[in-house]
Order: sequence, then C-alpha cells, then structure tokens
Amino acid sequence: MARDLVEVMVGYGIIMIAIWTPESVQRVLSPAALVVTLAIVVIDRPTREGLGFGHRGLRASLWILPAAAVLATVGVLVARRFGTLHPLYHADFRHVTGYILWTIYQQFLLNDYFQPRLARILGGETAAMSVTAVLFAAAHLPSLWLALATLAWGAVSCALFRRYRNIYALGVAQGLLGLCFAVSVPDQFIHHLRVGLGYLRYNPTQ
Repeated sequence: MARDLVEVMVGYGIIMIAIWTPESVQRVLSPAALVVTLAIVVIDRPTREGLGFGHRGLRASLWILPAAAVLATVGVLVARRFGTLHPLYHADFRHVTGYILWTIYQQFLLNDYFQPRLARILGGETAAMSVTAVLFAAAHLPSLWLALATLAWGAVSCALFRRYRNIYALGVAQGLLGLCFAVSVPDQFIHHLRVGLGYLRYNPTQ
C-alpha cells in the first residue's frame, strides 16, 4: 500500500507540475511525466491483455465508438443550432492524430496507472473509480467546463474499462468527444482546451 501511495503521489505530482509550469518548461516535463508513469507501470512486467492493449474485450467494446460518434454529432448539431459551433484550432491531420494518441494515453493513465493503485489503497474498485475521476477532473482546472466534462467521462470510462479491459475504444471515443467539445463550446470558456497555467495565460488574439 505504501508503494502504491508513493507512486500515485509521484505520478500525479509530476503531471500537475507540468500542467502548472510555463510552456517552455512543459516541453521537458510533459515527456518526463509520460516516461515516468510508463516506466512505473511496465517495471512490474504486466501483460498487454492486462493493460488493455490486447484483443481481450476489444470486439465487445467497439459499440463505444458509434455511441461516442452519435453523441459527438448531436453535440455539433446542438452547437450549430445555438450558434456556438466554431472551427477547430489547428484542424490538420497531425494535430487531430496527436490529440487522439494523447487521449489514448490518458486512458492508460486512468485505468492502468491510477485506478489499480487507488483500488489497493482504498480497498475497493468503486471508491477507486470515483477518486480517479476526481483526480482526472482536477487536472483540467481551472477550466470549469472541462473539469465537469472530464469528471463525468472519467467515471464512465473507468467503469467501461472495468467491464471490457480494453483501452483502444475508450481512447478513441474520448478523442471524438473531446474534438466535439472543442468545436461546440465557445472558446472563451475552454481556451482551446488548455488547462493549468496555459488556461490562465490564454490570449485569444494569438
């Protein structure tokens, strides 16, 4: 339990430090956070299936993708109806692909890094899912809209991973929903989906 607590603190600590530092420092700390969390997980030599990167649960979880697509479509139509629909910031293939890869890694952090350690610390998966969702939301502050959205999605995605044990559909679904969120919610509220210091330093004229 002590080791789990230290690993949760180290992983979340380096992520929060990266979020709340200037962009020049983030270029170093963000890759460092990625490497540290990945190394802590793989040092125990988990299987691909155990991590959710195998075939287990993949076919059964594929319904998540069309469900996310439907929700995203509805969100875009509602935004269009109310006049809040706007172009995506950096709407190019590289940016969109990079974002979806990032959401897949976020699902890895939620379900392979934080949730199992919190389950051992708290003595139950239900409590772990709740705390994981809260930590996920807190990492998106001070963007209140993003924090609320990620609180809900964090809880849902943790529950879905618990059922299917597969990362792929969850990561891509988060990417689709995130892109919908980015073009549907007025940018004055979400600041190009920035969090932490980047949210506070956002300049709409850039």
